[in-house]
Amino acid sequence: MRHPELLIPAGSLEVLKIAVIYGADAVYIGGEAFGLRAKAKNFSREEMREGIDFAHARGVKVYVTANILAHNSDLAGAKQYFEELKEVGPDALIISDPGIFAIAREVLPEMEIHISTQANNTNYGTYLFWHGLGAKRVVSARELSLQEIREIRDHIPEDLEIETFVHGAMCISYSGRCLLSNYLTGRDANQGACTHPCRWKYALMEETRPGEYMPVIENDRGTFIFNSKDLCMIEHLPDLLDAGVDSLKVEGRMKTALYAATVARTYRKALDDLAESREKYQENLEWYKQEIGKCTFREFTTGFFYGKPGTEAQIYGNSTYVKNYTFLGIAEQTDESGRLLLMQRNKFSVGERIELMKPDGRNLEVTVHSITDLDGNSQESAPHARQMVWVDLGAEAERFDILRREE
Repeated sequence: MRHPELLIPAGSLEVLKIAVIYGADAVYIGGEAFGLRAKAKNFSREEMREGIDFAHARGVKVYVTANILAHNSDLAGAKQYFEELKEVGPDALIISDPGIFAIAREVLPEMEIHISTQANNTNYGTYLFWHGLGAKRVVSARELSLQEIREIRDHIPEDLEIETFVHGAMCISYSGRCLLSNYLTGRDANQGACTHPCRWKYALMEETRPGEYMPVIENDRGTFIFNSKDLCMIEHLPDLLDAGVDSLKVEGRMKTALYAATVARTYRKALDDLAESREKYQENLEWYKQEIGKCTFREFTTGFFYGKPGTEAQIYGNSTYVKNYTFLGIAEQTDESGRLLLMQRNKFSVGERIELMKPDGRNLEVTVHSITDLDGNSQESAPHARQMVWVDLGAEAERFDILRREE
């Protein structure tokens, strides 16, 4: 059995650190240019250096996205950007555009290059093409079945790695190459500025009756005709490993630290159990499913892995997430009395029962005994967004523990 890498997204330095602590083998991030998540916080050069140092000190790799579909005006800047990355030292670049690939090979000849899913990698001929140019890894198109991935593995060299999305949002367009955002808003999804119009509610208007909007309804279920469910393969990891996948990729560079921690910890536990035995993995399936449901999601599907999805892979009634837990904060440090310091992310109050989420898999139910501001003043609640407060939970707390509340 293969022992795959667990690859977690990080849209900020805080999320990178949480992903590392909660079980990632590797983290992928975007710089301030050339990535496909322009609305993410992304990383300055200094933050990228700090994040890479933090990850490397704990044996975790960091990959940097440069996977836009480039225009002429992007090429000169790409060369300068890659020159800057020499000093920062990521473990690999994620690229989709052949022109950007060529520049990266010229500027960073020793750097690993991974071919993004944006390059529409749907057959072993494509994998062999990129391998011949020096790529170390190819990210499979999301439209591939497990049978197709297994066939690719059978036709490519063992040292060419297959990376596959296993969890997160599904794009309505082929391998994420979408023109809808650009057409409707002028913001190009292929340049990192997607406005996600696939999640919008649509109506129908007949040409000769302008202003008369008719709802688009399928069997009275709703009007969100492009709104796909989220991918989740936590119950099917043996099939992915048997197909020859080397890296299990989670989508979500726009997501919170709570999301990164929840997904990373759950998949880490599942992979470790599976490495020990398939029986142990099967015994703990209910725990994995319960835990993965504690982060925000839009119902789950297995995507294309077991055949082309039908109408059951869409959500017609609304575009909202299922949200079972609220993120309250991350323990940034503790004092001699056992209190923890955190930045408030959502309101909580003295006397509330909340959950302390730990990297080792434990969830401790605790009570908020006291809240104190940095000047030593007691508070009955923490209502001010991003306020730094000391919190006494009457329980063992450590740096990077996460506070969350069940809704």
